[in-house]
Amino acid sequence: MTMHSTLQRAFTNRRVLKVISGLNNFDAASVAATVKAAEFGGATFVDIAADPALVQLAKSLTNLPICVSAVEPEKFVQAVAAGADLIEIGNFDSFYAQGRRFEALEVLALTKQTRALLPEITLSVTVPHILELDQQVQLAEELVKAGADIIQTEGGTSSNPVHPGTLGLIEKAAPTLAAAFEISRVVSVPVLCASGISNVTAPLAIAAGAAGVGVGSAINQLNSEVAMIAAVRGLVEALATARMLTQK
Repeated sequence: MTMHSTLQRAFTNRRVLKVISGLNNFDAASVAATVKAAEFGGATFVDIAADPALVQLAKSLTNLPICVSAVEPEKFVQAVAAGADLIEIGNFDSFYAQGRRFEALEVLALTKQTRALLPEITLSVTVPHILELDQQVQLAEELVKAGADIIQTEGGTSSNPVHPGTLGLIEKAAPTLAAAFEISRVVSVPVLCASGISNVTAPLAIAAGAAGVGVGSAINQLNSEVAMIAAVRGLVEALATARMLTQK
């Protein structure tokens, strides 16, 4: 596996920002707005649905590395042929509301199937937050053995913040931060912390052991391009500050 040089540097420096448009978001205008916000805001890479047309659209808008997400391994093949730089199994947040669960054995099987189809591409795999924390750690170890190059955590839908403001933002991110803390201590690959992350909690993810964060709704749910770019820049600045603090 040869990781894109931009990604390699960012993971080494532990200040990765992945901007997510959504695994089930096939709306070209929405995806384009998210990609442009990532480009102009200074993100590390973008994560879009595994669709060849969306990959081509994204490549026309940015030189940032493009990750494609899916839960069906065969969808990755055409997306990679269209120019995707890396692939992501998950995340699974959008499925939970539909009653769809992803258990450890299924995620491991998807990883093995994907690796068989695409043995050289950089592969990120999400660990489902519905698993107990010790089971998440065990699965992460098995995923790395199966060929995962990046482990992503999630947890947004399992958190129930009860306070407004900063305290609520920390409560919302607690499950994915806990997973990042535990998993980063047992795997040798980078951990990306996603689900419910904001500029308040991005530095906490780095302190917990993550190499970066993945952020979707805090950016793509905003109603103007200016606001989306500002949100990305705020996250970039938060990660830079976190990196400086961890180096002291």
